[in-house]
Amino acid sequence: MGLFSNKISRDELKAGDHIYSWRSYIYTHHGIYVGDGKVIHFTRGGGLEIGTGTILDKIIVSSVPHHGGDNPCPDCGDQTNLNGVITSCLDCFLSGGNLYLFEYNVSKAIFLAKQRGGTCTIATSDPPEDVVARAKFLFSRNGFGEYHLLDNNCEDFSIYCKTGLLVLSVTKSGSSSQVNSVCAAGGVVSLTLRALGVGTSSGQAASLAAAAAASSPALTVSASTSALSTTIGAVATGVGAMALTGYGNYCIGRLAYDVGVRKDVRKVPVDELVALIAVIQGKTDENKKECKLS
Repeated sequence: MGLFSNKISRDELKAGDHIYSWRSYIYTHHGIYVGDGKVIHFTRGGGLEIGTGTILDKIIVSSVPHHGGDNPCPDCGDQTNLNGVITSCLDCFLSGGNLYLFEYNVSKAIFLAKQRGGTCTIATSDPPEDVVARAKFLFSRNGFGEYHLLDNNCEDFSIYCKTGLLVLSVTKSGSSSQVNSVCAAGGVVSLTLRALGVGTSSGQAASLAAAAAASSPALTVSASTSALSTTIGAVATGVGAMALTGYGNYCIGRLAYDVGVRKDVRKVPVDELVALIAVIQGKTDENKKECKLS
């Protein structure tokens, strides 16, 4: 494992490790290794990964465990339709991908050197026994709420298990650095479009970028990549300089959103978190029933 790759071998795994596996170039699935070849992780199965009710739900299934082949895993069974906090064998968790270790307590220089989010944080991990205890408690209660790709995902779950930190913000509830990269990429799109003379009126480019970020991480990253490619290929040196500035803003944006830097995080005991989520879900269910009756 080094600066450019967090890849590790299975022999290096220790209980309490936060691990992940790439499902695509821009998205990773995260979990907590608890020993004996088992991983506790947070998922949304049944083709409901992003909850749009469209064909995209069938395409984006990054958190669904899969053993490979046509037959269910002899240890885990068929877990493709499970929701919430589940436990899987390491093979099902990886779903054919490689094994990577999420890093904690990295320096700001190392954090900024990482080109992609979802690989490290400046936050410090708690002792392994505390990490495993949180993960097992949340598994026993299925107590991490409803899965949401942007606001409450597998990386949020794993970071909470490792740190006990929860983001308490009305503007963004998650701590996922993958999502934070999308938010930062939105800024790059906005800045680059302004450099190209698109959307120079107040907030137009920023609105476009925010809409892209809200609707699809892949769309945002693709848009920022395309815009930067166009910019770099332009003859005007001022536009090229603006693209570099945009990339700088992207990096700084990722850093500002990191759970180890943010000021809106609090240490929340796991039993209190489960109780809080139960209250929130109860109110949500009541509101849904009232809407149906009305």
